[in-house]
Amino acid sequence: MKKSKLLALVLAAATILSTSGCGFTGSTGSTAASKTAQTADAGTKSNDTITVYDTNEIRTMVQWAASDTNSFTIMNNVSEGFYRLNASHEPEPALAKDCKISDDKLTYTFTLRDGLKWSNGTALTAKDFAFSWLKQMSADATNNYGFIMTDYIVNGAEYQAGKAKAEDVGVKAVDDKTLEVKLKQPTPYFVRLTTLPMFFPLNEEFVKSKGDKYGLDAGSMIYCGPYVLTAYDPASGSTLKKNDSYWDAANVKVPNVKVRIIKEQSTALNAYKAGELSRVILSSSDVPAMKSNPEFSSTNEFRTTYLQYNLTDKTLSNKNIRMALGYAIDRKTLAEAILADGSAPATGLIPNYMYGNGKQTFREINGEIDSFNASKAKEYWEKGVKELGGTPTISLLTEDDSVTKTVATYLQSEFKKNLGIDVKIDSKTKKARNQLMDDNKFQMAITAWGADYDDAMTYMDLWTNGTPYRGSYKSGTYNGLIADAKKQTDDEKRLQDMLTAEKTLVADDAVVSPLYYRGSAYLTKSNVKNLVTHPFGAPIEFKYASLS
Repeated sequence: MKKSKLLALVLAAATILSTSGCGFTGSTGSTAASKTAQTADAGTKSNDTITVYDTNEIRTMVQWAASDTNSFTIMNNVSEGFYRLNASHEPEPALAKDCKISDDKLTYTFTLRDGLKWSNGTALTAKDFAFSWLKQMSADATNNYGFIMTDYIVNGAEYQAGKAKAEDVGVKAVDDKTLEVKLKQPTPYFVRLTTLPMFFPLNEEFVKSKGDKYGLDAGSMIYCGPYVLTAYDPASGSTLKKNDSYWDAANVKVPNVKVRIIKEQSTALNAYKAGELSRVILSSSDVPAMKSNPEFSSTNEFRTTYLQYNLTDKTLSNKNIRMALGYAIDRKTLAEAILADGSAPATGLIPNYMYGNGKQTFREINGEIDSFNASKAKEYWEKGVKELGGTPTISLLTEDDSVTKTVATYLQSEFKKNLGIDVKIDSKTKKARNQLMDDNKFQMAITAWGADYDDAMTYMDLWTNGTPYRGSYKSGTYNGLIADAKKQTDDEKRLQDMLTAEKTLVADDAVVSPLYYRGSAYLTKSNVKNLVTHPFGAPIEFKYASLS
């Protein structure tokens, strides 16, 4: 997802269950809540069921209306697209047996597996994909995710605007097993996009037969994923059962899954301790006491929190001042000692584990381009102060949530310790902070971006439009690199463009100072194996899990 259009998802979108409010766990917070959970689990054997939880209600199961990770969690497990993310977060053929890409990288031809069936026995065909994708690009879609297709597919935007007919859009069911997709420009991550729920198929006849009742309950949907819904209540949760019609059913090991709604973290932790849930997400305050527990683990998300500098501000327009502020921050201590929730110190804008060249990640290839160096910080600060003609006053704009306040206080102490300056913290609501940044009324601010897909471009093109929110950064060199990367048909040259662009943005021009890659800490029952959470897109996979 791009810019303000998306949440993190995915394409996030991008975000993990834990951070998006979906988690796995067990808990009690009140006796009543515990009894309710125990009653709900009554009759389900612990050796054939994984029980997880989400902290927010499931908003909808209507595919073209869903935009939250809570809904995506369920959709990702009762349906799938041409490709599915594997346990290593790489796309692998799912409903498609293969995909052929033309030499100019503008035509993708997906071929379905033989004998695919919906859960009601209806044959699943390429027409189901064509119907679904056109639905997502039409005015019917209310999830604000149309761009995830219209940005790439020929005449998609025109169709969405009512200026082109369906037959003019670059999505064609050539026959029952073949879907041909034509793109506007080479998009190396397009296959990865097909792992997202917006790209899942829909059976036109069934959807139309249900009308306004489609997606309201388990019986008003049909399924093509590892599981089917047997019960669905937005407020209390969902029950899933293994889909015997699924093409890869032999490799689905866990017969039953329950996704509960538990809003309080303390209640979830208590439920986990009571054996009611399979996994729990820990708060930062719980991590120190739990780190020695053999059931403890942590994971990073594709989400970078960073300092955004305002290049039009008199003080922050000075590059030496920006360099000083960046070098003055001990990110390792921030991530590992202050946050202590699985977050990792940021060494560049692009987070750890994001795709690079298939052999190494982007971060491994580009290395550490942002670091802590107190002596360099002082050196750059003195140069900047001399150029400005005196010691400046600096304010740090932040959101008023507890985590961001903690980060801001830590930064304030680092600037005092390593630069000898008193930085004022200006704490606002998220809405007010965003407005101040949009209105160019800030000096520097703590902000973040979560990946919408597994490619560095989900970050890199944010700074090409020169908006105040992105520091009013305007660079012909940077924009040229991104423009070339977007049209580049040579994957190595495209990657090199983005590697250079990241160094230009962070190290050379010091437009942003990355702080940390957000993470989550868990406890998972010892009998639960391979319960995979993805750092982007739909967050959790039950398909690969097993129980011992």
